[in-house]
Amino acid sequence: MAKRTIKLGLSLYGVGGPGQHGLWKDPRVPKNASIDIAWYIEQAKKAEAAKFDTLFIVDSLFINETYPSHYLNRLEPLTLLSAVAVHTQYLGLVGTLTTTYNSPFNLARRFASLDHISKGRAGWNVVTSFDVGASKNFGLDKHLDYATRYDRALEHVRVVQGLWDSYEDDAFPADVERGVFLDPSKLHALKHRGHHFSVEGPLNLSRSRQGQPVIFQSGQSEEGRNLAAHIAEGIYAAPGAFAERQAYYADVKQRAQRLGRNPDHVLIFLGASPVVANSDAAALQLARDVFESDNDFARKLGQFGRSFGAYDFSQHDLDAPFPDVGDLAERGGRTNAQKIIDQARAQHLTLRETVLQFTQFQPSPFTGSPETVAREIERWFEQRALDGLNLGFRTTQDLDQFTGEVLPILRAKGLVREDYTSETLRGHLGLPIPDNRYTAQTHSEVNSPTRHHTGAQHGIATSRR
Repeated sequence: MAKRTIKLGLSLYGVGGPGQHGLWKDPRVPKNASIDIAWYIEQAKKAEAAKFDTLFIVDSLFINETYPSHYLNRLEPLTLLSAVAVHTQYLGLVGTLTTTYNSPFNLARRFASLDHISKGRAGWNVVTSFDVGASKNFGLDKHLDYATRYDRALEHVRVVQGLWDSYEDDAFPADVERGVFLDPSKLHALKHRGHHFSVEGPLNLSRSRQGQPVIFQSGQSEEGRNLAAHIAEGIYAAPGAFAERQAYYADVKQRAQRLGRNPDHVLIFLGASPVVANSDAAALQLARDVFESDNDFARKLGQFGRSFGAYDFSQHDLDAPFPDVGDLAERGGRTNAQKIIDQARAQHLTLRETVLQFTQFQPSPFTGSPETVAREIERWFEQRALDGLNLGFRTTQDLDQFTGEVLPILRAKGLVREDYTSETLRGHLGLPIPDNRYTAQTHSEVNSPTRHHTGAQHGIATSRR
Protein backbone atom coordinates (compact mmCIF):
# COMPACT_ATOMS: atom_id res chain seq x y z
CA MET A 1 0.00 0.00 0.00
CA ALA A 2 1.12 3.57 -0.67
CA LYS A 3 2.34 5.52 2.34
CA ARG A 4 -0.36 7.66 3.93
CA THR A 5 0.33 11.35 3.27
CA ILE A 6 -1.48 14.56 4.13
CA LYS A 7 -3.86 15.76 1.41
CA LEU A 8 -3.98 19.48 0.75
CA GLY A 9 -6.88 21.60 -0.45
CA LEU A 10 -7.10 25.36 -1.01
CA SER A 11 -10.38 27.12 -0.27
CA LEU A 12 -10.79 30.64 -1.68
CA TYR A 13 -12.93 33.39 -0.17
CA GLY A 14 -11.88 36.37 -2.28
CA VAL A 15 -12.75 39.55 -0.42
CA GLY A 16 -13.79 37.78 2.80
CA GLY A 17 -15.93 34.88 3.98
CA PRO A 18 -17.36 34.03 7.43
CA GLY A 19 -15.40 35.83 10.14
CA GLN A 20 -13.63 37.94 7.51
CA HIS A 21 -16.23 40.58 6.75
CA GLY A 22 -13.63 43.34 6.73
CA LEU A 23 -11.00 41.55 4.68
CA TRP A 24 -11.84 43.62 1.59
CA LYS A 25 -10.32 46.64 3.37
CA ASP A 26 -6.86 45.03 3.39
CA PRO A 27 -4.74 46.82 0.75
CA ARG A 28 -3.24 43.46 -0.29
CA VAL A 29 -6.66 42.14 -1.34
CA PRO A 30 -8.01 43.22 -4.76
CA LYS A 31 -11.46 44.74 -4.25
CA ASN A 32 -12.84 42.65 -7.13
CA ALA A 33 -11.08 39.39 -6.16
CA SER A 34 -14.33 37.42 -5.81
CA ILE A 35 -15.35 38.08 -9.41
CA ASP A 36 -11.91 38.30 -11.06
CA ILE A 37 -11.10 35.04 -12.85
CA ALA A 38 -7.46 36.14 -13.21
CA TRP A 39 -7.21 36.25 -9.39
CA TYR A 40 -8.59 32.70 -9.09
CA ILE A 41 -6.22 31.43 -11.78
CA GLU A 42 -3.27 33.01 -9.97
CA GLN A 43 -4.21 31.29 -6.69
CA ALA A 44 -4.79 27.98 -8.48
CA LYS A 45 -1.35 28.15 -10.10
CA LYS A 46 0.23 28.78 -6.71
CA ALA A 47 -1.61 25.79 -5.24
CA GLU A 48 -0.51 23.60 -8.13
CA ALA A 49 3.11 24.73 -7.80
CA ALA A 50 2.90 23.65 -4.14
CA LYS A 51 1.43 20.26 -5.23
CA PHE A 52 -1.96 20.78 -3.59
CA ASP A 53 -4.58 18.14 -4.32
CA THR A 54 -7.63 20.36 -4.71
CA LEU A 55 -9.00 23.83 -5.24
CA PHE A 56 -12.35 24.13 -3.46
CA ILE A 57 -15.10 26.62 -4.30
CA VAL A 58 -17.92 26.94 -1.79
CA ASP A 59 -21.33 28.34 -2.76
CA SER A 60 -24.80 29.25 -1.51
CA LEU A 61 -27.97 30.45 -3.19
CA PHE A 62 -29.25 33.16 -0.85
CA ILE A 63 -27.87 36.41 0.52
CA ASN A 64 -28.95 39.46 2.41
CA GLU A 65 -27.01 42.57 3.33
CA THR A 66 -25.53 40.97 6.47
CA TYR A 67 -23.65 38.24 4.57
CA PRO A 68 -19.84 38.27 4.20
CA SER A 69 -18.49 40.45 1.43
CA HIS A 70 -17.40 37.49 -0.73
CA TYR A 71 -20.92 36.03 -0.61
CA LEU A 72 -22.46 39.24 -1.92
CA ASN A 73 -20.73 39.17 -5.31
CA ARG A 74 -19.03 35.96 -6.51
CA LEU A 75 -18.73 33.68 -9.52
CA GLU A 76 -20.75 30.48 -10.02
CA PRO A 77 -18.54 27.48 -9.10
CA LEU A 78 -18.57 25.35 -12.26
CA THR A 79 -18.16 28.32 -14.58
CA LEU A 80 -15.21 29.45 -12.48
CA LEU A 81 -13.62 25.99 -12.29
CA SER A 82 -13.99 25.39 -16.03
CA ALA A 83 -11.94 28.53 -16.64
CA VAL A 84 -9.32 27.48 -14.08
CA ALA A 85 -9.16 24.00 -15.65
CA VAL A 86 -7.57 25.23 -18.85
CA HIS A 87 -4.85 27.09 -16.94
CA THR A 88 -3.85 24.15 -14.72
CA GLN A 89 -2.77 20.57 -15.38
CA TYR A 90 -2.89 18.62 -12.13
CA LEU A 91 -4.92 20.47 -9.49
CA GLY A 92 -8.24 18.86 -8.53
CA LEU A 93 -11.26 21.15 -9.01
CA VAL A 94 -14.08 20.79 -6.46
CA GLY A 95 -17.29 22.80 -6.66
CA THR A 96 -20.28 23.04 -4.35
CA LEU A 97 -23.72 22.39 -5.83
CA THR A 98 -26.87 21.68 -3.85
CA THR A 99 -29.11 18.65 -4.35
CA THR A 100 -32.10 20.64 -3.10
CA TYR A 101 -32.22 23.17 -5.94
CA ASN A 102 -30.62 21.33 -8.87
CA SER A 103 -32.04 18.61 -11.09
CA PRO A 104 -29.90 15.45 -11.30
CA PHE A 105 -29.67 15.46 -15.09
CA ASN A 106 -28.41 19.02 -15.45
CA LEU A 107 -26.02 18.65 -12.54
CA ALA A 108 -24.65 15.35 -13.89
CA ARG A 109 -24.04 16.91 -17.29
CA ARG A 110 -22.32 20.01 -15.91
CA PHE A 111 -19.96 18.08 -13.65
CA ALA A 112 -19.20 15.52 -16.36
CA SER A 113 -18.34 18.43 -18.66
CA LEU A 114 -15.93 19.86 -16.07
CA ASP A 115 -14.43 16.38 -15.69
CA HIS A 116 -13.74 16.22 -19.44
CA ILE A 117 -12.49 19.80 -19.68
CA SER A 118 -10.03 19.13 -16.84
CA LYS A 119 -9.13 15.62 -18.07
CA GLY A 120 -10.37 13.89 -14.93
CA ARG A 121 -9.90 16.43 -12.14
CA ALA A 122 -13.48 17.28 -11.12
CA GLY A 123 -15.07 16.84 -7.71
CA TRP A 124 -18.59 17.58 -6.47
CA ASN A 125 -19.18 18.88 -2.93
CA VAL A 126 -22.70 17.67 -2.16
CA VAL A 127 -24.76 20.00 0.05
CA THR A 128 -28.46 20.25 0.86
CA SER A 129 -28.50 24.04 1.56
CA PHE A 130 -29.31 25.46 4.98
CA ASP A 131 -30.13 29.01 3.87
CA VAL A 132 -33.90 29.00 4.26
CA GLY A 133 -34.34 32.01 1.98
CA ALA A 134 -33.01 30.04 -0.99
CA SER A 135 -36.41 28.41 -1.39
CA LYS A 136 -37.98 31.68 -2.51
CA ASN A 137 -35.40 32.00 -5.28
CA PHE A 138 -36.74 28.75 -6.75
CA GLY A 139 -40.48 29.33 -6.50
CA LEU A 140 -41.01 27.50 -3.20
CA ASP A 141 -42.75 28.94 -0.16
CA LYS A 142 -40.48 27.25 2.34
CA HIS A 143 -37.22 25.34 2.61
CA LEU A 144 -37.43 21.55 2.89
CA ASP A 145 -37.07 20.04 6.35
CA TYR A 146 -33.92 18.17 7.39
CA ALA A 147 -35.11 14.62 6.84
CA THR A 148 -36.53 15.39 3.40
CA ARG A 149 -33.41 17.25 2.28
CA TYR A 150 -31.11 14.37 3.16
CA ASP A 151 -33.38 11.66 1.78
CA ARG A 152 -33.59 13.62 -1.45
CA ALA A 153 -29.80 14.13 -1.44
CA LEU A 154 -29.03 10.41 -1.30
CA GLU A 155 -31.40 9.64 -4.17
CA HIS A 156 -30.08 12.64 -6.13
CA VAL A 157 -26.47 11.45 -5.87
CA ARG A 158 -27.39 7.89 -6.86
CA VAL A 159 -29.25 9.18 -9.91
CA VAL A 160 -26.29 11.36 -10.92
CA GLN A 161 -23.88 8.44 -10.54
CA GLY A 162 -26.20 6.30 -12.65
CA LEU A 163 -26.28 8.94 -15.37
CA TRP A 164 -22.48 9.17 -15.33
CA ASP A 165 -22.47 5.48 -16.27
CA SER A 166 -24.72 5.95 -19.31
CA TYR A 167 -21.88 4.96 -21.64
CA GLU A 168 -19.56 2.06 -20.98
CA ASP A 169 -15.91 2.97 -21.41
CA ASP A 170 -15.60 1.29 -24.84
CA ALA A 171 -18.90 2.60 -26.22
CA PHE A 172 -17.30 4.64 -29.02
CA PRO A 173 -15.20 2.49 -31.37
CA ALA A 174 -15.31 5.29 -34.01
CA ASP A 175 -14.43 2.66 -36.64
CA VAL A 176 -14.36 4.43 -39.99
CA GLU A 177 -13.96 1.24 -42.03
CA ARG A 178 -17.06 -0.33 -40.52
CA GLY A 179 -18.92 2.97 -40.30
CA VAL A 180 -19.54 2.45 -36.58
CA PHE A 181 -19.20 5.48 -34.30
CA LEU A 182 -21.25 4.14 -31.36
CA ASP A 183 -21.75 0.58 -30.18
CA PRO A 184 -25.41 0.89 -29.13
CA SER A 185 -25.14 -2.10 -26.80
CA LYS A 186 -22.83 0.03 -24.64
CA LEU A 187 -25.37 2.85 -24.18
CA HIS A 188 -27.79 2.55 -21.24
CA ALA A 189 -30.83 4.54 -20.20
CA LEU A 190 -31.14 4.80 -16.41
CA LYS A 191 -34.97 4.60 -16.28
CA HIS A 192 -34.97 5.76 -12.68
CA ARG A 193 -38.30 5.99 -10.86
CA GLY A 194 -37.85 7.04 -7.25
CA HIS A 195 -39.48 8.92 -4.39
CA HIS A 196 -38.08 12.33 -5.38
CA PHE A 197 -36.98 11.94 -8.99
CA SER A 198 -38.03 10.35 -12.24
CA VAL A 199 -35.14 10.39 -14.72
CA GLU A 200 -35.10 8.45 -17.96
CA GLY A 201 -31.56 9.08 -19.27
CA PRO A 202 -29.16 8.40 -20.80
CA LEU A 203 -26.74 11.26 -20.26
CA ASN A 204 -25.29 12.58 -23.53
CA LEU A 205 -21.70 12.54 -22.31
CA SER A 206 -19.21 9.72 -21.79
CA ARG A 207 -17.18 8.95 -18.68
CA SER A 208 -13.87 10.73 -18.11
CA ARG A 209 -10.36 9.44 -17.43
CA GLN A 210 -11.20 9.04 -13.75
CA GLY A 211 -14.51 7.28 -14.41
CA GLN A 212 -16.65 9.68 -12.37
CA PRO A 213 -16.04 12.95 -10.51
CA VAL A 214 -15.03 12.49 -6.87
CA ILE A 215 -17.89 12.94 -4.39
CA PHE A 216 -17.27 15.28 -1.43
CA GLN A 217 -19.71 16.12 1.36
CA SER A 218 -19.67 18.34 4.42
CA GLY A 219 -22.53 17.42 6.77
CA GLN A 220 -22.01 17.39 10.55
CA SER A 221 -25.46 16.30 11.74
CA GLU A 222 -26.61 12.71 12.22
CA GLU A 223 -28.22 12.81 8.78
CA GLY A 224 -25.12 14.44 7.31
CA ARG A 225 -22.81 11.79 8.75
CA ASN A 226 -25.02 9.00 7.44
CA LEU A 227 -25.09 10.58 3.98
CA ALA A 228 -21.30 10.90 4.08
CA ALA A 229 -20.94 7.24 5.04
CA HIS A 230 -23.03 6.25 2.02
CA ILE A 231 -21.62 8.50 -0.70
CA ALA A 232 -18.60 10.59 0.32
CA GLU A 233 -15.08 9.94 -0.91
CA GLY A 234 -13.91 13.19 0.63
CA ILE A 235 -15.44 15.01 3.61
CA TYR A 236 -15.01 18.68 4.45
CA ALA A 237 -15.02 18.67 8.25
CA ALA A 238 -15.59 21.81 10.28
CA PRO A 239 -12.83 23.20 12.51
CA GLY A 240 -12.96 22.21 16.16
CA ALA A 241 -11.06 20.95 19.16
CA PHE A 242 -8.68 18.02 18.70
CA ALA A 243 -10.67 15.43 20.70
CA GLU A 244 -13.92 16.45 18.99
CA ARG A 245 -12.42 16.15 15.51
CA GLN A 246 -10.75 12.85 16.39
CA ALA A 247 -14.12 11.45 17.48
CA TYR A 248 -15.78 12.71 14.29
CA TYR A 249 -13.04 11.09 12.18
CA ALA A 250 -13.53 7.71 13.87
CA ASP A 251 -17.32 7.93 13.74
CA VAL A 252 -17.61 8.63 10.02
CA LYS A 253 -15.02 5.98 9.11
CA GLN A 254 -16.87 3.39 11.20
CA ARG A 255 -20.20 4.25 9.59
CA ALA A 256 -18.69 3.79 6.13
CA GLN A 257 -17.12 0.46 7.14
CA ARG A 258 -20.44 -0.82 8.47
CA LEU A 259 -21.89 -0.17 5.01
CA GLY A 260 -19.19 -2.37 3.46
CA ARG A 261 -17.03 0.51 2.26
CA ASN A 262 -13.27 0.80 2.62
CA PRO A 263 -12.76 3.56 5.26
CA ASP A 264 -9.43 4.48 3.63
CA HIS A 265 -11.49 5.64 0.64
CA VAL A 266 -13.32 8.21 2.79
CA LEU A 267 -10.85 11.07 3.31
CA ILE A 268 -11.43 13.69 6.01
CA PHE A 269 -10.32 17.22 5.04
CA LEU A 270 -10.30 19.46 8.12
CA GLY A 271 -11.09 23.12 7.54
CA ALA A 272 -8.16 25.21 8.78
CA SER A 273 -6.84 28.78 8.62
CA PRO A 274 -3.22 28.65 9.79
CA VAL A 275 -1.58 31.76 11.19
CA VAL A 276 2.21 31.67 10.78
CA ALA A 277 4.80 34.12 12.11
CA ASN A 278 8.42 34.13 13.24
CA SER A 279 7.48 32.98 16.75
CA ASP A 280 4.51 31.44 18.52
CA ALA A 281 3.89 34.66 20.44
CA ALA A 282 3.98 36.77 17.28
CA ALA A 283 1.56 34.42 15.52
CA LEU A 284 -0.86 34.50 18.45
CA GLN A 285 -0.74 38.29 18.52
CA LEU A 286 -1.33 38.40 14.76
CA ALA A 287 -4.35 36.13 15.14
CA ARG A 288 -5.67 38.39 17.91
CA ASP A 289 -5.13 41.51 15.80
CA VAL A 290 -6.98 39.96 12.85
CA PHE A 291 -9.89 39.05 15.15
CA GLU A 292 -10.12 42.51 16.68
CA SER A 293 -10.03 44.19 13.26
CA ASP A 294 -13.33 42.48 12.46
CA ASN A 295 -14.85 42.36 15.95
CA ASP A 296 -18.07 44.24 15.23
CA PHE A 297 -21.10 43.19 17.31
CA ALA A 298 -23.78 44.40 14.89
CA ARG A 299 -22.14 42.42 12.09
CA LYS A 300 -21.82 39.33 14.30
CA LEU A 301 -25.49 39.60 15.30
CA GLY A 302 -26.51 39.63 11.65
CA GLN A 303 -24.29 36.68 10.79
CA PHE A 304 -25.54 34.76 13.84
CA GLY A 305 -28.86 34.24 12.10
CA ARG A 306 -27.40 32.05 9.32
CA SER A 307 -27.70 28.87 11.35
CA PHE A 308 -31.37 29.71 11.86
CA GLY A 309 -32.18 30.29 8.20
CA ALA A 310 -30.92 33.90 8.01
CA TYR A 311 -33.19 34.86 10.91
CA ASP A 312 -33.08 38.53 11.97
CA PHE A 313 -32.11 38.53 15.66
CA SER A 314 -31.98 42.35 15.76
CA GLN A 315 -35.75 42.38 16.37
CA HIS A 316 -35.19 40.98 19.89
CA ASP A 317 -34.07 42.62 23.11
CA LEU A 318 -30.36 41.91 23.37
CA ASP A 319 -30.47 41.67 27.15
CA ALA A 320 -33.50 39.40 27.37
CA PRO A 321 -33.12 35.60 27.51
CA PHE A 322 -32.14 33.96 24.24
CA PRO A 323 -35.37 33.78 22.18
CA ASP A 324 -37.28 30.58 21.48
CA VAL A 325 -36.26 29.89 17.88
CA GLY A 326 -36.00 26.10 18.00
CA ASP A 327 -38.51 25.72 15.18
CA LEU A 328 -36.14 27.57 12.82
CA ALA A 329 -33.33 25.08 13.36
CA GLU A 330 -35.17 22.26 11.58
CA ARG A 331 -35.00 24.03 8.23
CA GLY A 332 -31.68 25.80 8.78
CA GLY A 333 -28.27 24.62 9.99
CA ARG A 334 -29.72 22.37 12.65
CA THR A 335 -26.53 21.00 14.23
CA ASN A 336 -25.00 24.37 15.02
CA ALA A 337 -28.35 25.97 15.79
CA GLN A 338 -29.24 23.30 18.33
CA LYS A 339 -25.82 23.62 19.96
CA ILE A 340 -26.45 27.35 20.39
CA ILE A 341 -29.93 26.80 21.80
CA ASP A 342 -28.83 24.11 24.24
CA GLN A 343 -25.92 26.15 25.59
CA ALA A 344 -27.99 29.33 25.91
CA ARG A 345 -30.67 27.49 27.88
CA ALA A 346 -28.25 25.55 30.06
CA GLN A 347 -26.34 28.70 31.05
CA HIS A 348 -29.40 31.03 31.09
CA LEU A 349 -27.73 33.38 28.62
CA THR A 350 -29.19 36.53 27.13
CA LEU A 351 -29.14 37.03 23.37
CA ARG A 352 -26.14 39.37 23.72
CA GLU A 353 -24.25 36.90 25.92
CA THR A 354 -24.99 34.05 23.51
CA VAL A 355 -23.67 35.93 20.50
CA LEU A 356 -20.53 36.98 22.38
CA GLN A 357 -19.89 33.47 23.68
CA PHE A 358 -20.15 31.86 20.26
CA THR A 359 -18.09 34.52 18.50
CA GLN A 360 -15.23 34.98 20.99
CA PHE A 361 -11.58 34.85 20.00
CA GLN A 362 -10.65 31.27 19.12
CA PRO A 363 -7.25 31.00 17.42
CA SER A 364 -6.66 28.21 14.95
CA PRO A 365 -4.86 25.21 16.48
CA PHE A 366 -2.36 25.74 13.67
CA THR A 367 -1.08 29.08 14.97
CA GLY A 368 2.62 29.64 15.62
CA SER A 369 6.05 29.49 14.09
CA PRO A 370 6.51 27.32 10.98
CA GLU A 371 7.93 24.56 13.18
CA THR A 372 5.04 24.74 15.64
CA VAL A 373 2.39 24.71 12.91
CA ALA A 374 4.04 21.79 11.11
CA ARG A 375 4.36 19.85 14.37
CA GLU A 376 0.68 20.38 15.21
CA ILE A 377 -0.45 19.35 11.73
CA GLU A 378 1.66 16.20 12.09
CA ARG A 379 0.06 15.41 15.45
CA TRP A 380 -3.49 15.77 14.14
CA PHE A 381 -2.63 13.64 11.11
CA GLU A 382 -0.77 10.87 12.92
CA GLN A 383 -3.41 10.63 15.65
CA ARG A 384 -6.24 10.32 13.11
CA ALA A 385 -8.07 13.62 13.45
CA LEU A 386 -7.64 14.34 9.73
CA ASP A 387 -6.48 12.90 6.41
CA GLY A 388 -6.01 16.29 4.85
CA LEU A 389 -6.46 20.03 5.30
CA ASN A 390 -8.84 22.32 3.46
CA LEU A 391 -6.85 25.50 3.89
CA GLY A 392 -8.12 29.06 3.84
CA PHE A 393 -5.77 32.05 3.84
CA ARG A 394 -6.61 35.72 4.25
CA THR A 395 -4.16 36.90 1.61
CA THR A 396 -1.95 35.56 -1.16
CA GLN A 397 1.03 36.44 1.02
CA ASP A 398 -0.27 34.15 3.77
CA LEU A 399 -0.57 31.31 1.25
CA ASP A 400 2.99 31.96 0.08
CA GLN A 401 4.28 31.93 3.65
CA PHE A 402 2.61 28.59 4.41
CA THR A 403 3.84 26.92 1.23
CA GLY A 404 7.31 28.43 1.60
CA GLU A 405 7.89 27.83 5.33
CA VAL A 406 5.55 25.11 6.64
CA LEU A 407 5.29 22.71 3.70
CA PRO A 408 9.07 22.17 3.41
CA ILE A 409 9.10 20.95 7.03
CA LEU A 410 6.24 18.54 6.37
CA ARG A 411 7.91 17.32 3.16
CA ALA A 412 11.19 16.71 4.97
CA LYS A 413 9.26 14.45 7.36
CA GLY A 414 7.70 12.56 4.44
CA LEU A 415 4.21 13.72 5.43
CA VAL A 416 3.48 15.54 2.17
CA ARG A 417 4.42 14.18 -1.25
CA GLU A 418 7.25 15.76 -3.21
CA ASP A 419 5.46 15.86 -6.57
CA TYR A 420 2.32 14.75 -8.37
CA THR A 421 2.23 11.08 -9.25
CA SER A 422 -1.05 11.21 -11.18
CA GLU A 423 -2.95 13.53 -13.49
CA THR A 424 -6.46 12.84 -12.09
CA LEU A 425 -8.08 13.82 -8.81
CA ARG A 426 -8.75 10.18 -7.96
CA GLY A 427 -5.10 9.46 -8.57
CA HIS A 428 -4.02 12.27 -6.23
CA LEU A 429 -6.31 11.01 -3.47
CA GLY A 430 -5.55 7.31 -3.89
CA LEU A 431 -9.17 6.52 -4.75
CA PRO A 432 -10.26 3.68 -7.06
CA ILE A 433 -11.84 4.30 -10.46
CA PRO A 434 -15.48 3.15 -10.17
CA ASP A 435 -16.30 0.34 -12.60
CA ASN A 436 -19.13 1.19 -14.96
CA ARG A 437 -22.09 -0.60 -13.37
CA TYR A 438 -23.26 -2.09 -16.68
CA THR A 439 -19.82 -3.48 -17.47
CA ALA A 440 -19.63 -4.90 -13.96
CA GLN A 441 -23.10 -6.43 -14.36
CA THR A 442 -22.11 -8.10 -17.63
CA HIS A 443 -18.94 -9.53 -16.08
CA SER A 444 -20.92 -10.75 -13.09
CA GLU A 445 -23.48 -12.50 -15.29
CA VAL A 446 -20.76 -14.14 -17.38
CA ASN A 447 -18.89 -15.39 -14.33
CA SER A 448 -21.96 -16.40 -12.34
CA PRO A 449 -25.07 -16.85 -14.50
CA THR A 450 -27.37 -17.50 -11.54
CA ARG A 451 -26.27 -14.41 -9.62
CA HIS A 452 -28.16 -11.14 -10.09
CA HIS A 453 -26.21 -7.87 -9.88
CA THR A 454 -28.38 -5.10 -8.41
CA GLY A 455 -26.01 -2.16 -8.71
CA ALA A 456 -27.71 -0.63 -11.75
CA GLN A 457 -31.13 -0.89 -10.17
CA HIS A 458 -30.18 0.81 -6.92
CA GLY A 459 -27.50 3.16 -8.20
CA ILE A 460 -24.70 1.53 -6.21
CA ALA A 461 -21.47 1.49 -8.20
CA THR A 462 -18.84 -1.12 -7.52
CA SER A 463 -15.21 -0.04 -7.44
CA ARG A 464 -11.87 -1.50 -8.41
CA ARG A 465 -9.82 -2.42 -5.35
